[in-house]
Amino acid sequence: MGRYRPPAPKQSPYITAAGFAALQAESKALWTRRAEVTKAVTAAAAEGDRSENAEYIYRKKELREIDRRIRYLQVRLPKLHVVAEMPDDPDKVRFGAWVTLEDEDGNEVTHRIVGADEFDPTKRWISIDSPVARALLGHGLDDEITVTTPTGSHRYWITDIRYQ
Repeated sequence: MGRYRPPAPKQSPYITAAGFAALQAESKALWTRRAEVTKAVTAAAAEGDRSENAEYIYRKKELREIDRRIRYLQVRLPKLHVVAEMPDDPDKVRFGAWVTLEDEDGNEVTHRIVGADEFDPTKRWISIDSPVARALLGHGLDDEITVTTPTGSHRYWITDIRYQ
């Protein structure tokens, strides 16, 4: 019996200009790193028996991981659409917006809506595919939104929208 896994939902093709540049730089760095690891694999292979050669096994694993990421970037980069322009209506939440939300207790939190390839929870960047971002898109200042998450429904009010 095999384990069936449903296909992952498609990610949005949108990305900021800075995010696209970062992915291109990562791709270039991976190719450089791959050349170094290939030399190390060759040197480790020359040492003899490969079945018990820890350096050879480690470097082959590292090479597989680099190749996997390079393949992903080669497929993903051409599909991405860079969104660099400001939206026509800056009073509505769109891609790239910094949005400040206030919850029922008066706590405020600010999120930036970015592409799926560049989200970063430590910076408060959320993916455009996330439940919060999907609930925010198209709403304006002082609008009330309800976000349904696995922990339940939460109500927020939009207190600020800005673009940089």
